Formats: sequence, structure tokens, C-alpha cells
Amino acid sequence: QYSPDNVAGADGDVDPTEITFPGCSCLTSSCLPNACSCLHHGENYSNSCLRAAEEEEGYTRPVFECNAMCQCGESCQNRLVQRGLQLRLEVFKTEKKGWGLRTLEFIARGSFVCEYAGEVLGFNEARRRIQAQTPKDSNYVIVVREHLHSGGVMETFVDPTYTGNVGRFLNHSCEPNLFMVPVRVDSMVPRLALFAATDIPAGEELCYDYSGRFHNPLNSVREQKPSGEAEGLRKPCYCGSHTCTSFLPWDSSLFSAL
Repeated sequence: QYSPDNVAGADGDVDPTEITFPGCSCLTSSCLPNACSCLHHGENYSNSCLRAAEEEEGYTRPVFECNAMCQCGESCQNRLVQRGLQLRLEVFKTEKKGWGLRTLEFIARGSFVCEYAGEVLGFNEARRRIQAQTPKDSNYVIVVREHLHSGGVMETFVDPTYTGNVGRFLNHSCEPNLFMVPVRVDSMVPRLALFAATDIPAGEELCYDYSGRFHNPLNSVREQKPSGEAEGLRKPCYCGSHTCTSFLPWDSSLFSAL
């Protein structure tokens, strides 16, 4: 079932449509940093493109868009991901990777491309679904971990297997042209937004690094090696890049014993 937005999962632990953030009181058509409560981390977008993080920051800045409770107008430049898909994309059959997604038009670096949307699950339901899969099944469950300044970790589980959008057709690449950023609009449940990592010509396949290695500090990515028992569950990578690791990324956290 197609849905452009996240929906509550079967376990009902998380409602991604709930509005819990207060809105800004800006009475202008477009909010400005230092004056807008949604922009206290700094400007998010410039000319409808994600503003690049400063190298000395050493981390990815949180992105909060203006929301349904804000006083600013719909034309506010701090409303981008919430507007949804604006590009012409095409689902196509690849030679070795099953279905894939490509662009039918040029995409400039930093542009928002699409979300990875689906059912937002709790940990137990996500683990149950992963453990019920066979090696032949496609795995669409994504686990996004945000490492907080306090040392804590926030986890988000999204599964577009049964309900989702075009993001489910994005393949992995060890040298991707997209990167994922959690973007918050109405609540702490993030939208998993994919942005262009470089200029992308029309006709090129769109892909991102499933492990999160790309566009993130190396010490924040904790990809684990599979145990001997789980080694047979690993799937080969056919991205064809010069730095290909031969296998799709592995995350053992959902395979732990119940």
C-alpha cells in the first residue's frame, strides 16, 4: 500500500502523525535564524537545498522544520521535506539488484529527493519481523540511530514492506549519491529524508549507504560483524563501486535472542 508519509506500525507503539512540538510565533512569510524558535540550531536550508555542516562541527546538526502549529506561512523556506516528493523519479528493473529507483531529471547537490517512509515500529515488533525473515526475503526494515551529545542514543525503526513510498526501491551503494538525514517537523519522530550528495544527472540510479558510514563521522557508526551462525544471512553487494565491500551492511541488534 502506497503512503507518502510514515504511518503507525502494527504494534502501535509510536504515532508519527501526532503533533507535540509548539510552533514558532513568526509573523513573516519566511522565518529567519536567531528570530525563530524552530531555527535555534541555525539555518537548515539555503535556496531549497540542505545547508552543509561546518567541518569543525564534527557532527550532523539536528534539523527541525516549521510545523503545523507555526504562525509562518506555507512558503517559509524552513518547510521543505514536509512538502513531499517534487521530482520526477522512475522505478525500474536492475540487472542484479531487483527493483531500483532513478531520476528522470537533473538533481542539484543538497536537494531533497524523497523520504524513506513506512510503518514506524517499536523495537520488539521490528525484531520480530527481522527474525521471521528467510534469507530469500528482501529486508526493508531500517534502524536509524542518532547519537546525542549526552551520550544517549535515539533509535527509529521504519518498515515499508507493507506500507511505504518510493524510498523502498532505493538500493545500497558503497559510493552513494544520496545521504539520509532525520528531519523533525511535528514531533520527535523523525522523517528519514534523503538528500543529493552530489549533482546527479538525469537517468542515474539513486542509492544511499545503508550502513550510515557516508556523510557521518566514522566513530558514530557501529556496524558489527555477523556471527558464524548469521554469516549465511549476509547478502552480496552489486553496487559495482571501486570501494565496494562485497556485502550489504550488517546490523546484528535485531537478531539477538528474545
